[in-house]
Amino acid sequence: QVQLQESAPGLVKSSQTLSLTCTVSGGSITTNNYYWSWIRQPPGKGLEWIGGVDYGGNTDYSPSLKSRISISRDTSMNQFTLQLNSVTPEDTAVYYCAGADPWYYIPYYWGQGTQVTVSA
Repeated sequence: QVQLQESAPGLVKSSQTLSLTCTVSGGSITTNNYYWSWIRQPPGKGLEWIGGVDYGGNTDYSPSLKSRISISRDTSMNQFTLQLNSVTPEDTAVYYCAGADPWYYIPYYWGQGTQVTVSA
């Protein structure tokens, strides 16, 4: 059973960089079983796919966020990390990491989610 756990940065100030790490257990991020994704849900809105990284380290980003995000991984720790630059209060959301279908990016496994609040 794959399990994912997000780190918890909590409160971030506007214009700063948000950094979140997802630790994966029960599966390796270097095997071609899942696409390791970041997803967020702003208050009162639906889920938004942010981006992800595959087993080979190749990344894919949401076009609307591409200029501000970077996703990397640490294979020795079985972790992958999201960095979102120049945050604004509109980036306030619950952020989830997920293990998804490698072709269609449909999440199979979810982290519990972490609330990120960006102060003005």
